[in-house]
Amino acid sequence: MSREVRFGEALGFWLKLGFISFGGPAGQIAILHRELVERRRWISESRFLHALNYCMLLPGPEAQQLATYIGWLLHRTWGGLAAGVLFVLPSVFILLALSYAYAAYGRLPVVVGLLVGCKAVVVAIVADAVVRLGRRAIRGRLHLLLAGGAFVGIYVLAVPFPVIVLAAALIGLAGARIRPGTWSTQGIPPEGDGGGSDSGPNAVPPVIRDDVPAPDHARPSYARLGRTLGAGLLLWLLPYVLLASRLGSGSLPVRQYRFFTGAALVTFGGAYAVLAYVTQAAVHVFGWITPAQALDGLALAETTPGPLIMVLQFVGFMTGWNAPGPQGQLASAALGAFVTTWTTFLPSIVLVLAGAPYMEILRGSRVLHGALSGVTAAVIGVILNLAVVFGTAVILPGGIGGGISWFSACVACAAFLAMRRFRIDALWVVLAGGLAGLAFRAIS
Repeated sequence: MSREVRFGEALGFWLKLGFISFGGPAGQIAILHRELVERRRWISESRFLHALNYCMLLPGPEAQQLATYIGWLLHRTWGGLAAGVLFVLPSVFILLALSYAYAAYGRLPVVVGLLVGCKAVVVAIVADAVVRLGRRAIRGRLHLLLAGGAFVGIYVLAVPFPVIVLAAALIGLAGARIRPGTWSTQGIPPEGDGGGSDSGPNAVPPVIRDDVPAPDHARPSYARLGRTLGAGLLLWLLPYVLLASRLGSGSLPVRQYRFFTGAALVTFGGAYAVLAYVTQAAVHVFGWITPAQALDGLALAETTPGPLIMVLQFVGFMTGWNAPGPQGQLASAALGAFVTTWTTFLPSIVLVLAGAPYMEILRGSRVLHGALSGVTAAVIGVILNLAVVFGTAVILPGGIGGGISWFSACVACAAFLAMRRFRIDALWVVLAGGLAGLAFRAIS
């Protein structure tokens, strides 16, 4: 490294990032790129893209994992932990307060009106995600077939999400070996790319450059890998044992602990894919929450900073609120929120810290990115399933034969147009939808 970034300086940035990271995964990645590649020059363009590609391969929130990866490159394990934790910490408390307000006062007319408009906007946001991500991920007929097969598998045949992801990864891997030119170039910078914006006679060289050898902590070590995985397992096991001993292995918090740990390890493709999997299980299998509550949670998560996957904290909160234990309704809800947040983000940080040294020596592997392209294509079908489920619940609240909610349909269409045609940020569209719902409630 030609110059260094002080740990205190990085700490201040990661904390600031936790308060300004609106806009979902795409917006958060854009903020990271603008701040770290273009403005602060902490990392080169190519190294940034390589880190992003690895994080896209992992289950969990890719923007938070990308921050963790860069924090680790800069300041070892403590840097990665600081970046990963501070990225989500502000949103934990903000969403906790919003979840309580929703649970305690959600039936008030003013809240109902706000949510009616916000939910219609959420349908448009998910539909926009299908279009936006689909244009990047669908690169040929085979990708299209993977996306369509994933939609049919999860919507019609109720195939488990992990099975869909595994099948897509294997197909993508096989495709990369057979047809490398069409499967494995997604997201990889061109050969010889010296860093994109790093070039130019007057450009300030980035701290982490392409032509500088990896630091000592970025070199693979089985001892370091064992310590990282061991520490992660211990941090996961201690709360689990405590909950099981105090509440019983069959109690709701313990079952939440197991389920959301599994979800964190198998849900590839970001928040929308995670929510599709969790909604399928929490609503239709376990009966923990209602479809309307899942949709309301996504609307709340869209208005807070931090990863959109924070919606799972809302799911955990409402699960405890709907089925309180002996400790009382609010305590059960808060415990559910803690369990969900801990089991969602602990694996995502551990996976980055454990695998990053090995990814540093695999930069440019096209076979690896072939597997990614298959998973990404299948995830489009999973997100389409989410759009159909949410759209049906909002626009056809009484079912196929129950009539159309024309207000919701119009708001959803207007929101979709605002984001696609006029590029208005999703946060402002959600707030506008809430105000429209409030006005509609007042005059109806």
